[in-house]
Amino acid sequence: MPPGVRKRTVSMLLPLVGAAASPDHEHMFRIEQDPQGILITNPRGYSAFTTVFFGGRRRRHAAALAAASGAEPGGRALDIASGPGTLVFALADRVGPRGEVVGIDAAREMVEYATARSGNRTNCRFEYGVAQSLPLPDASFDVVTCTFGMHHIPEADRGNALSQMWRVLRPGGRVLLADMAPVGVHGRLTKLLSRHMDPTEIDIRRYRNPLEQAGFQDLEYRTVQPSTGVLTGVKPA
Repeated sequence: MPPGVRKRTVSMLLPLVGAAASPDHEHMFRIEQDPQGILITNPRGYSAFTTVFFGGRRRRHAAALAAASGAEPGGRALDIASGPGTLVFALADRVGPRGEVVGIDAAREMVEYATARSGNRTNCRFEYGVAQSLPLPDASFDVVTCTFGMHHIPEADRGNALSQMWRVLRPGGRVLLADMAPVGVHGRLTKLLSRHMDPTEIDIRRYRNPLEQAGFQDLEYRTVQPSTGVLTGVKPA
């Protein structure tokens, strides 16, 4: 990162560092511990946070993730832990009017907020659901994504979540998992904001072996700026 960009990034993130140092930082998002996982139930607070966290480039960042997913015009994509819908909208732009994108989130507040944000879009919708028990039919999607969400799923249920991704993917379909790479200023801030969990949980590379065990092939790891680790795989045709 060039020095000038690094300086601007750090200056923007300083307020978040201060918030991370507070024992009450969870109230920014209303983080709730639920048997189904960690829920974020303050969509507006979370959206404001991500706007600052990504330096005002959240939509550009989502577009890069959507491109990495391999979503194509006319395809069907599923985004798990879809939150306020930013990645769903980026995927909808890629699949176009003949395609469809479904966003699933375990927080009903997020589903309502994202639905309101979708406006007049006709190629995307949002539903309540959990990754470990998707309310969707077998082999119904070409792409499944889960970004910044795997560490919210109870550890005992993560294998089930990967199996569910496999189940709803069509043969030849692609899976994309992403989380903050545990390096750089964004990675360090993520660790501060995630004191309630093992910091290694944000390293998406930990899912390489579980994805292979679930049956996925052609696994690839890359980074998408800023500081996002991306792991992709393919369900054999």
